[in-house]
Amino acid sequence: MTDSSHDNTTNKRTAAVIYNPIKVDLDAIKTAVAREEEAAGWNATRFVPTSEKDPGQGAARAALDAGADMVIVAGGDGTVRAVAEIVHDSNAALALVPSGTGNLLARNLKLVLEDVDQSVHTAFTGVDRPVDIGLIDLRRGNGKQTTHVFLVMAGLGLDAKMLVNTDEKLKKKVGWLAYVSAITKSLRDKSELHVKYQLDDGRVHTIRAHTVIIGNCGSLQANVQLLPDAAVDDGLFDIAVLRPEGIISWLQIGVKVFWENGVLHRSKVGRLLATKDVDALTYVKATKMAMRLNKADEIELDGDSFGTVLALETHIKPGGLRLRVPQKDTSPGT
Repeated sequence: MTDSSHDNTTNKRTAAVIYNPIKVDLDAIKTAVAREEEAAGWNATRFVPTSEKDPGQGAARAALDAGADMVIVAGGDGTVRAVAEIVHDSNAALALVPSGTGNLLARNLKLVLEDVDQSVHTAFTGVDRPVDIGLIDLRRGNGKQTTHVFLVMAGLGLDAKMLVNTDEKLKKKVGWLAYVSAITKSLRDKSELHVKYQLDDGRVHTIRAHTVIIGNCGSLQANVQLLPDAAVDDGLFDIAVLRPEGIISWLQIGVKVFWENGVLHRSKVGRLLATKDVDALTYVKATKMAMRLNKADEIELDGDSFGTVLALETHIKPGGLRLRVPQKDTSPGT
């Protein structure tokens, strides 16, 4: 790991833990950190909580300003995204203690889940793996523009409406199963996205779609392979456009995602048997994408609702973030 921000007096490395106090067992994390930092010869670790007003960006700035060489995030994908928004522009590495409902980034990196001791051990003994990030400019209906990063995916349409319709209290009780009722509710919304978009420097296309997903990695909960060819370090977005027009179209999408992507795609022979794109679901790849909607619609980034947008521009930053992974995990791809 980079030595540029080491403590000038002791020349030891310093870590900071940014944690979501609602989602973590802080005592368990502190016990594991104390053990691992001593074994690795690091300075005492700084602990910084997130809050409703600061989902992670402010905590990340405070950690970096205090000289952190590594920032450990204990929280869900939303907390990881918020912290990465700051850390990606620094010399510090990011480590994960997955503590959310989805933990999609950790799943796609094949990191352990629900094992604080192992996650903290990886943070202090692992190696840095460069992964891509998405940089995205969102323009609201009132003309206001904001810039963010995402590590997993950005979604418009049903994908974003599902999150708006998810009952947070139910989510805390039953986890990802809470999304089932949210999906059912969202499917009743018959509105479509009317989109003009451009991939890389190509021509402008006009489409009607139910959902558009811009993915940096493609595996969801329950091992659903939404974007089967996506890799977190290939320098490309994998983009899915869903255009169902009835029950048959939804069945096509279901077969494609759950059978072909989830089963056939796992073997070389199976990939040969898989069909090409169906009319209801199209995949494309790009390094950047610009979109404009005919009216503002919901958008989500890494599982968090970001309100409504009228237009967006996004591009991938290859190897834009260094993530700590176990030493044995040095192979490319996910």
